[in-house]
Amino acid sequence: MCEFVNILENINGHQDLLRLNDEERKQLCREIREFLIASVSRTGGHLAGNLGVVELTVAIETVFDTDSDRLVFDVGHQSYVHKLLTGRRADFARLRQFGGISGFPKPSESDADAFVAGHASSSVSIALGMARARTLLGEDYQVVALIGDGAATGGMAYEGLNDAAVSHEPMVVILNDNEMSIGKNVGGLSRHLSRLRSSQRYLDAKRAYRNLMKKLPGGRTVYQFTSRVKNRLKHLLLPSTIFENMGFTYLGPADGHDLPGLIALLRTARDMHEPVLVHVLTKKGQGYPFAEEDPAKFHGIGKFDPETGKKLAPKTPTFSDSFGECMLELAERDRRVCAITAAMPGGTGLLKFMKQYPDRLFDVGIAEEHAVSMAGGLAKQGMVPVVALYSTFLQRAYDQILQDAAMLHLHVVFAIDRAGLVGDDGPTHHGVFDVGFLRQVPGMLILAPASLAEQREMLRWAVEEYDGPVAVRYPRGGEGSYTGSAWNAGMARQGGVFRHREGKDVTLLTYGTLLGNVLEAAELLAKEGIQATVLRLLTVSHLPAEEILGLMSENRRLVLAEEVCTGSGIREALAWELERRCPGLKMEGLDLGSEFVPHGSTQKLYEVCGLNGASIARAAKDVQNK
Repeated sequence: MCEFVNILENINGHQDLLRLNDEERKQLCREIREFLIASVSRTGGHLAGNLGVVELTVAIETVFDTDSDRLVFDVGHQSYVHKLLTGRRADFARLRQFGGISGFPKPSESDADAFVAGHASSSVSIALGMARARTLLGEDYQVVALIGDGAATGGMAYEGLNDAAVSHEPMVVILNDNEMSIGKNVGGLSRHLSRLRSSQRYLDAKRAYRNLMKKLPGGRTVYQFTSRVKNRLKHLLLPSTIFENMGFTYLGPADGHDLPGLIALLRTARDMHEPVLVHVLTKKGQGYPFAEEDPAKFHGIGKFDPETGKKLAPKTPTFSDSFGECMLELAERDRRVCAITAAMPGGTGLLKFMKQYPDRLFDVGIAEEHAVSMAGGLAKQGMVPVVALYSTFLQRAYDQILQDAAMLHLHVVFAIDRAGLVGDDGPTHHGVFDVGFLRQVPGMLILAPASLAEQREMLRWAVEEYDGPVAVRYPRGGEGSYTGSAWNAGMARQGGVFRHREGKDVTLLTYGTLLGNVLEAAELLAKEGIQATVLRLLTVSHLPAEEILGLMSENRRLVLAEEVCTGSGIREALAWELERRCPGLKMEGLDLGSEFVPHGSTQKLYEVCGLNGASIARAAKDVQNK
């Protein structure tokens, strides 16, 4: 690793980059990679994708002034280099930490961050909106959308591309292709024509010919005729791309690590003043052998040793791992069991399943709507599909859950990973809304395990015994202090509640893995002579008010703690059910609040949002005194 940063420390924006020559820019790229490896090894974060876009980002920031021009990221985890080049190098010591900079674009951090990004496939739509706003308001700036080949698997990307291509709005869409080629490139002739069509001389001549024809009598007709002849000849020699068929001017594919070539190509695209798609080939993890060899591992990684590439934290069993192991057992017992994921076989714990049952694992790309509708088709014809999605991404398939799974009461199992707070990835990734929107779905059963053992038992029951749409929601990472299981399948359909602790003074109620914080609160109260009953709901679909009243403390005082945003949980429904049965009951509800929750460690966010043990204990004392 290099000990001295010579160029990077003096780069704070577009004007600084313009003063560099080609050699200095190459040196800057080396320094950026060294900085990223050293910095992310200390804080954790997304590494492989950022290493792959170093030259591309330097080229973008050189050609465009992102303080005024609009650069829209898709997903946004590859925005670290952009942040480095726009004045935030010193902030990387607190990357993804509470109060520090986000791992994703965030307009409140810098004017250079044009839009928030965390979910996929929306960049072209957002960029087109910005381009149309520019035209309608008579303003002058460039608009660029940077979308990866992964995000381009989402249907919304094609909705945006379809509209942008015929919009006549000057904008540049950069397709960062780091794993596959969108259009098949055949032989030396293909490469030669690709270079020719991307050259400045060719494009200048094309533009001049078009402008001349517009001025001559009958020129438009001549131009249209020659364009048709040219296009037919071109398609004989070179297979067209989907983007050209849509209406984009297509440039590429270009070497995403050839910095001078990228700068020239982006200047050409910028100066065409029409919808242009630039196809760039990059390599994830470029410049760091460990990340090049295993880009999936270094996509999002915790602290690691930069010299060996090994993670510093020991590996502990996670809910995702447990889900994957259980799926192997279920698939072995029943050939109807299959799994669906949206570009997340590793993140959801399905890599072993994919290897052992490749014909029963369907990775549909970043297309959650398609995943759920396909699951409906599988279930209707006799399969048992398990749809493994992160909570935050399940939001995009709400219509399909209603129409294509629940309406026919199909046996689709939703394995909802990353339910609750996810920590460092922040507001775009917290899974804090699924309880609210799934409870609205008629016939949907929602199970909330608090331990790995309970997760496995619930999943087995959901797959093998239940008949209808059912969700099992569980958090990122591993289990807390509670490792037992209170699962009772006999009461699951009507809603189940389990008493973990009995006390006469106040009742604490929760569900899922927040149980650990609630038990901690009960211990803190006990030290002050306050005896708390601790109850936990096993499902949140049906609220067993009578059972809760029968198990709670003599003093009708209740605190409900749930890891959701205000209005997205069960507080209002439960309060109504309890009040009409027990008018004298006093209830306090604790949740994450009504605002989007920032990034930071989960424990820090519990503290800030008032859901740690101490905060729950304070709320219990307050409600006890009412």
